[in-house]
Amino acid sequence: QVQLVESGGGLVQAGGSLRLSCAASGRTFSSYAMGWFRLTPGKERESVASINWSGGSTYCADSVKGRFTISRDNAKNTVYLQMNSLKPEDTAVYYCAAKLYGRSCSDLSYNYWGQGTQVTVSS
Repeated sequence: QVQLVESGGGLVQAGGSLRLSCAASGRTFSSYAMGWFRLTPGKERESVASINWSGGSTYCADSVKGRFTISRDNAKNTVYLQMNSLKPEDTAVYYCAAKLYGRSCSDLSYNYWGQGTQVTVSS
């Protein structure tokens, strides 16, 4: 079992930055690939980025490429999402998720989910 707790969301003006954190329980954090997803009312859940145990990353949403950075610290059991140059369309609830083996942009492949953290970007 893996429990995930996100933090770092909030209200920010367009052009600003936020760093989301996702703290994981368990001693086998490094065995899991991690992903960030986001959900906006009326839209399907969108995959943002994924990272494997060694730090290899994939950016699943073209809209975040060059602005968001996913990283992890296995010693701290934490995965991060650094979000720069935020836009109003980035407003969403952001979730982190964990899966065994390799990184993936498919939410169906993730076994564990956090509760989410709200990010609101004002124009």
